[in-house]
Amino acid sequence: MRKANIYREYRLKAYLNMNHFITIHGKQGQTHPHTWEFVVTMVVAREGFVEFGAFEALIEEYLEKYQNKIINTIAPFDMVIPTIENVTDYFDVELQKLLRQQGGELVSIEGSETPTRGYIVSHRNEPEFAEWVGHRQAEQVSGVVQYVVGKIVGEEAW
Repeated sequence: MRKANIYREYRLKAYLNMNHFITIHGKQGQTHPHTWEFVVTMVVAREGFVEFGAFEALIEEYLEKYQNKIINTIAPFDMVIPTIENVTDYFDVELQKLLRQQGGELVSIEGSETPTRGYIVSHRNEPEFAEWVGHRQAEQVSGVVQYVVGKIVGEEAW
């Protein structure tokens, strides 16, 4: 029998066809395309059915403004060099906000501009992630206690 978890973890992939250029030593490089891959690992509380399609749609909608664009023309990348690290760091912060609004928590995001190189931002060792897990544990324990007490004293009295 499988052990009950306090949360479910999902990995969602999204692809962006995006162009960029890098400025090195004051000289602008050639604009060139990539199919950027972003892998979002997220958790949600284990409470019934999780419609992860809604999370996929949320991520796709957020990324849409970058699809088939030159990222250097979109803030903040009009001022920040759009390396895979800078883009992934920015998407990390923005997607964390969106996922939290829908009851999810971002565990990590990996950005790749080629199949052989990737950059990962992980939140597993951060206090906020531990707090999120702790809160879910407390909710789960509270639910079990309420159920047991309700059975002992009679659900009508509880």
